This record gives sequence, C-alpha cells and structure tokens, in this order.
Amino acid sequence: MGAPQVSEGPPPDLQVVGDRIQTLLDASSSGGVVARERAEELVRLVADLYGSGLERLLDIMYDFGRLDDGVLAALADDELVSSLLLVHGLHPYDVRARVELALESVRPYLGTHGGNVELIDVSDDGVVRLRLLGSCDGCPSSSATLSLAVEGAVEAAAPEVTAIEVESPEDKPAAPLISLNSLRVRLNEPEPVHGAAWSTVPELAALAAGSVLTCSAGDTPIVACRIGTELFAFRDACPTCHSSLAGAGLGRVLGGAAGDPVLGCPGCHGHFDVRRAGRSLEDDALHLDPLPLLNNGGTVSVAVPVPAPA
Repeated sequence: MGAPQVSEGPPPDLQVVGDRIQTLLDASSSGGVVARERAEELVRLVADLYGSGLERLLDIMYDFGRLDDGVLAALADDELVSSLLLVHGLHPYDVRARVELALESVRPYLGTHGGNVELIDVSDDGVVRLRLLGSCDGCPSSSATLSLAVEGAVEAAAPEVTAIEVESPEDKPAAPLISLNSLRVRLNEPEPVHGAAWSTVPELAALAAGSVLTCSAGDTPIVACRIGTELFAFRDACPTCHSSLAGAGLGRVLGGAAGDPVLGCPGCHGHFDVRRAGRSLEDDALHLDPLPLLNNGGTVSVAVPVPAPA
C-alpha cells in the first residue's frame, strides 16, 4: 500500500473570530459599565439574529426534503456548524448521543493504556455516569485521562453536562461525584499521579492553532501541537525512525476532514494521526506516545513519567 497523500499546511483556525469578539468585549469595559452592557447587548442581538437564520435554513431544507440523516450527520460532524447549532439549541443529536460521540473520540487514547470507557447513563439533570474499563481503572494516568475526557471532549460536545460520576468495580469503593467546576479548580494545582509528575510548560499556553512545538516538560522532551482550541502532547520521538520531531508540521490526508490533521516526521516523512493517539498512517502497529495534558486556560501542565525509586 502506498503512502497516503498529505496536504501540508495548518487547518483553518475557526477560533480566531470568537477570540477577537471576546477581546473587544473586554476592551469595552474600559468605557464603563454602560459601554460594556451595550457591547454585550449588540453581540447578543446579532447572535439571536443569526440563530433565527440558522433555524429558518434548517426548516427550508426540511421542507424541500433535503434534511435527511446524512445531511444531519455532516452538520453535526463539522466543528464550527455543530458549535453554532449547540449555541442556538438546534443540534440534531441529544445529550446522550453527543456524549457517546465525545467518548468515542478519546477511546484511541485510552487504548494506548490498555483501557476503555463505557457510558452508563446521562441523568435528566445533566450528570454523566462512566465506567473505566481494563487497565485504565486505577492506572497511573486514570485521573489525567478522566480530566482529558471531561474538559476536552464531553464539555465541548455537551455544554449542558453538569457533572461526571465514575463508577468503580464492585470490589472497590465508589468514586465520588466530580463536578466540572471542581475539576477546573483542581487543575490550578493538578493532583499527583502515581508514577508521574506534573510539569508546567508555559510555552504551550501561547501555542498558535495549527502550530507544532518541540520543548521539554521537566526532563522529558515533548512535541505538542494545537488543533483549534485543543492541545495535544506526545514524547518527542518518532516511532518509525526514532528521531526527534523537531521541525515537524501539521497536514492532512487528502480527502480528510480539516479538523483531523496529521503530524509529519521531518526525518522519515512518516505521518501520525494526532486525534487518534498519534497512530501511524503507514503502519497500524506504530503510534506516538501520548502524554496526559491539562489546560486551565493559561496554565498548561503535562504529566511525565518519573523513575521508580531504587
């Protein structure tokens, strides 16, 4: 099988406009409370206007018989369109379906640790119950894995989720209910992970969307990249040629989605799927070594292994 064709260059950053809006709102505060309130009202009115337009657009497509399951799936799969539909309460999938899709997106990462996650229930008040399976339960990175799933996947897919409850095996005491707000507070001082140490990496907070950076987390060389608002970190070692990924770039397989870029090794020109735990596109048996990463809106920490005591 020939090597996949990859189009080099970063995917479009759909977060820039939203960040700029927030910056302008913050700047309007310098004009006083009235100026801030007027700016917020303007944004709210514009959002309502475009929300009504989106709803009309969906109604027209439905009336013409064009809003079938395939079109709905395509709309839900598009990051920008999906987020707009969520904001205006127009998303075609219910909370449970979106949570399951979010968990599916992190299962490749769990698989690299020999584990999996099962969705048990989503209550009417927005509490999600999960069960960690395999070696994920109780493994050194389980708390980091949970935080990644909660902050990175579930909250983005279903903002109405209020808490995550992790069910332990029957022979262990049940895990406590963990609220999203509590997790955010804990991320200010990440909890210790057995066999690993959290290392703050200031450079990652300012990493631009579509960019790749090689640096160090403590004494561990890492390679990190940002896709939209999401950060990903791996050990800085190509599993194919075992060289550093310094100088690597993001591209995407021709015909693939813009939101699913691959990391290209400058040494052997191998390609690795970032969102799927760094899986090699050329050899399914190879993948980058993903590292747990916690992002608290300005403070980014990476969990790196520490040597076992002699």
